[in-house]
Amino acid sequence: MRALWVYLAISLGLSWLVALPLWLGDGLETPRFTLVALAMMCTPALAAFVVVRFVERRPLARSLGLVPVRPWGRFFAWMGLAFLVPLLLVAAALVVAAAFGLYTTDLTGFSGLQETIDAQFAALGVTEELEFPIEVLVVAQLANIVVGSVINLVPALGEEIGWRGWLLPRLTDRYGVLVAVLLSGVIWGVWHAPLVLLGYNYPDASPLVALATMVGFCTVTGAVFSWLRIRSGNVWAPALAHGSLNAAAGMHVLFGAAGTSVDTTQATILGWSGWIVPLVLVAVLAATGQFRPRPAVVPPTSQVSTDAA
Repeated sequence: MRALWVYLAISLGLSWLVALPLWLGDGLETPRFTLVALAMMCTPALAAFVVVRFVERRPLARSLGLVPVRPWGRFFAWMGLAFLVPLLLVAAALVVAAAFGLYTTDLTGFSGLQETIDAQFAALGVTEELEFPIEVLVVAQLANIVVGSVINLVPALGEEIGWRGWLLPRLTDRYGVLVAVLLSGVIWGVWHAPLVLLGYNYPDASPLVALATMVGFCTVTGAVFSWLRIRSGNVWAPALAHGSLNAAAGMHVLFGAAGTSVDTTQATILGWSGWIVPLVLVAVLAATGQFRPRPAVVPPTSQVSTDAA
C-alpha cells in the first residue's frame, strides 16, 4: 500500500509542478505549451521508476511491463490491434455523434476543413488558395494519423508505463481486475486536471464539467487500454493504442461541415456519445473472459533442454 501512495503522490504532484508555468503564464496559449505537455506525460513513468527502484526494489523491466514481449508473432499481432482499435473507435464516435445530431458532417466538400485552413492562412496573412483539391489534403491527413501513431508511441510510453505498466497490476493484485480497471481510469483522468481545468480538450465547458467528462473518457478508454495490457502481457500495446488515439482524436475536423461547432463534452471520442461503442466493446470483452490474464507461454520441453545445454 505504501508503494501505491508514493506513486500517486509523485505522479499527481509532479503533474501540477510541471504544469505550473501554464498557470503562472498565459495558460494553454503559453508558447511552451507543447513542451510542458510532453514533460507532463513523463511524470507517471518517472513515478513508477522511483517506486520500483527505491520502494519495491524489484526488477525494473518486468515490474513496469516492458517485458515479456516474446513470442514475437503474438507481440506484433497485439501491436496491430493496438494500432487499429483506437482508430475504429474514433471513427465510430463520429458516426454515433452524427446519428444523435451532435456532429454535422460534409463528406463531399469537406467544408469544415476548408474553413479551418482558410482561418489558419488568414491568421498568417496568407491570401492564396490551395493549389490542389481539398480531397488530397484529407488523404494526406489520414496518412499522417498512421505516422503520428508511431511517433506518439514514445511520449505515450511516459504515461502508460505508469498507468497500465505499473499501476494496473498493483491495483489488480489488491482489489481485483474490475476495480483496478475502473480505479486506474479515474486516476488517469484526475491526473489531467492541470491541463483540463485550463480548457484543454473541453474549451467550452466549465472547469468541473470538463474534469468530470475527462474522467469519464479516461475510464472508458482506459478499460480498452487495460484489456490490451492484460492480454498482451506488456505495456507496449496500450502505449501504441494511446499514441494511435492521440493521433486520431482530431479526425472530426476533417469531416465536419463549415459553420458548425463541436461540443466535445457530447461528441467525438472525448464526449459521452463517443463512449457508447467503447463501452459495448468492453462489455463484450468482459463477458467473453478477455480481461483474464493471458496464459503463460511455456516453451516445449525439447527447447528447454536445448537452451539449458
